Amino acid sequence: MMENYTYNSFTLQLEGLNVSKDSVYPVFLCLFFSYLFIIVANVGIAVLIFMDKNLHQPMYLLLLNLSVNDLFGNSIILPRLLIDMLRPPSERLISYYECVVQAFTTHMSSTAVHTVLMIMAFDRYVAICNPLRYSAIMTNNMVIKLTVSAWGVAFVLVGILLGLTIRLNRCRTLIRGIYCNNASLFQLSCESVFINNVYGLTFTVVLFTSSIGSMVLTYTKITVVCLTSKNKSLNSKALKTCSTHLIVYLIMFLSGMSVIALHRFPQYSDYRKLSSVLFHIVPGSLNPIIYGVAVQRDKKVFVKVA
Repeated sequence: MMENYTYNSFTLQLEGLNVSKDSVYPVFLCLFFSYLFIIVANVGIAVLIFMDKNLHQPMYLLLLNLSVNDLFGNSIILPRLLIDMLRPPSERLISYYECVVQAFTTHMSSTAVHTVLMIMAFDRYVAICNPLRYSAIMTNNMVIKLTVSAWGVAFVLVGILLGLTIRLNRCRTLIRGIYCNNASLFQLSCESVFINNVYGLTFTVVLFTSSIGSMVLTYTKITVVCLTSKNKSLNSKALKTCSTHLIVYLIMFLSGMSVIALHRFPQYSDYRKLSSVLFHIVPGSLNPIIYGVAVQRDKKVFVKVA
């Protein structure tokens, strides 16, 4: 173990996954094929949307953000994790700068998924609650503005989060976890991390309150419109598009909550590590399947109309 008081060391050690020798290769192959599937499925969705002009609509262009985010988040964590699994614990070394970049991109990905799903909820709200003005509101310019705001808000929030951490002096070198994140970085310090904890808690509360609040508000209004409308085709459209969005949101939300909940119980560190991996793999694998089915279904509708 490198857990000692080395002052501001630029070489850190990752704890990594604790897997028995007999399980290393089965777990490695499972994670490798999961990552391969995530790449193929998400790139497939992106190519499908780019190639088919019928899919050049706000809903699908916003969906591209989700595919990009799934690729981005998993590519930051899984290749490094796979390499470390084949190394003995003493050789799982990472430079401080690489660790900061990994922490930033990890938090960026997990924050952006909330903001992207929020702008997708806004799109569904306009489509169902204000269908006659949909094309006037959801212009290409509006799609660009929503996309930039989703990624921009995530960038600023995470930038402050990591900015507060990198100002601290470090006296430890062991990263407790399978990858670098903000908490594992500020735990390397022997200084007061009160401000980091306060901002981290505020960050989480604001993000989750905004995310849950926007979903509740959006779906309450959509439900009211559907219940008061006699238009069966509108209700059918609402059920199809909104159920897809809601399932993806719930998968992301439950995955995230399991990681947060297990952080409160240090004795379950192995379960926390597993949930941290699944937080990226499960949504990254299921999202393209769920939206892939929806895209194929909508393509059939476009063909019938044509």
